[in-house]
Amino acid sequence: MTTQGVGEPRWNWPLAPRPRVERPFDRPDTAWAPGHRGIDLAAPQGATVFAVDDGLVTHVGVIAGRGTVSIRHVSGIRSTYEPIDATVRVGESVTRGQALGLMASAPSHCPSGCLHLGAKRGDTYLDPLLLLTVPRIVLMTPVPD
Repeated sequence: MTTQGVGEPRWNWPLAPRPRVERPFDRPDTAWAPGHRGIDLAAPQGATVFAVDDGLVTHVGVIAGRGTVSIRHVSGIRSTYEPIDATVRVGESVTRGQALGLMASAPSHCPSGCLHLGAKRGDTYLDPLLLLTVPRIVLMTPVPD
């Protein structure tokens, strides 16, 4: 059996060094059902948050008491970051790896703080981890009869 990475990830990690995933994506059964519509990445207050890809800042504001930033990428996917003290403005073009702001001191559902990274295309939530990693293809050699 051979495993091989294919290509490069679509997105860069929004934190450096590569953070630990504290809570994975959990696709809800329906639009309004419980789930986790993104991933939580371990990050201390004050850590720099970076754009995962080139795009246009479409939202900077406060939602549910936490600073948020949204970026629309050429791929049609929208990335979201929270909690963040943003240094970017709505309408600003950003490049992959550009600083968007700092991890805010807002309340977090992770014990030591975390960045919530979301991904959405249209009305469909996507698993950001699939955009941050290289898919692995497993080739299996047939076993003769």
